[in-house]
Amino acid sequence: MKHVPVLLEAVIQALGDVNGKTVIDATFGAGGYSRALLNAGATVIAFDRDPNVVDDVKKIRDEFKDKFRFIQQPFSFIHDLPDVYDAIVFDLGISSMQIDNPERGFSFRGDGPLDMRMAASGKSAADLIKDSSIDDLAQILREYGDIKKASILARAMKDTEPKTTFELKKLIRNPRDIAPVFQALRIAVNDEMGELTKALAVVPEKLKIGGKCICVTFHSIEDRIVKNIFRNWTTPVGDPRLPSVLAPRFVLMKTVTPSETELENNSRARSAHMRGVIKSY
Repeated sequence: MKHVPVLLEAVIQALGDVNGKTVIDATFGAGGYSRALLNAGATVIAFDRDPNVVDDVKKIRDEFKDKFRFIQQPFSFIHDLPDVYDAIVFDLGISSMQIDNPERGFSFRGDGPLDMRMAASGKSAADLIKDSSIDDLAQILREYGDIKKASILARAMKDTEPKTTFELKKLIRNPRDIAPVFQALRIAVNDEMGELTKALAVVPEKLKIGGKCICVTFHSIEDRIVKNIFRNWTTPVGDPRLPSVLAPRFVLMKTVTPSETELENNSRARSAHMRGVIKSY
C-alpha cells in the first residue's frame, strides 16, 4: 500500500505561502510532504533515519535538484543545522511502507522477524526483550501501550524471548492488547518520545520570527508531549500580576483533525491531530 500523507492539505494551508521559503520536513517517509512543499515553491531540507527511503529521495532529488536536500538521520539532528528556517513540519508515527513490509517487523498482521527498527541499526525489538528486565519491559508496556497486566505479559515475554511477530502475538491473551503491545515496543526500540522531545527543544532557535512549527501526531503519548510543549511556548513568562511579564514567544494555531472525506479515503488518519505554533519574536 502506497503511503498517503495524513492531513497534507491542512498542513499546506496552515503554512500559507511557502514560495521562496526554506522548510524542514522532519519526517520524509515516502516524500509526500516534501513534494507538496517543493511544488509550492519551497526549498526543502528533509530528514529520515530509514535507509529504505532512498528510492523516493532519488526521485525527488532528480526532479528538484538543489531545491531539495536530504539528511539520513533522526530528526533530532535538526540541532546540527546552522541557520534559521521558515517552517519545520513533523509528521510523526510510522509509514505505510514500514507497516506493510513483514520483514520490518512492525505489524502483527504478517509474520516476520521481531525487528521494528526505523533506522535498520541498533537493537531490534527481539533484542530489547532479551536484554531488558521484567520490570523494565513492564514499564515500557504500561507507559507506551497502557497495558493493564503488563508484569504478567513481560514475564511471559522474558520466558519465551519471541523472535518473530507471530511468536509475540501468541503471547498476548487479550486481542485488544495486540496493537498497543506492538506500539509500545516500537516506541521503545526507536526512542520515539526521546527523539521528539530533543527535536522540539531546539525548534525555537531554528525558526525565524514568523516561522511556523507544525506537528501531526497519531497517538495520545506523542500528542501530549507536543501539546504540553506548545502550551509552554505560548504561555506568558513571569507573574502576570507584574509589569515585567514577558509575552509568549509563540502563538498557538488552530488544532485540526481529519475530515470525514479523508477518513473514508485513509483509515490510518483516524487518530491524527495537527497542532501548530507561530514564532512571535
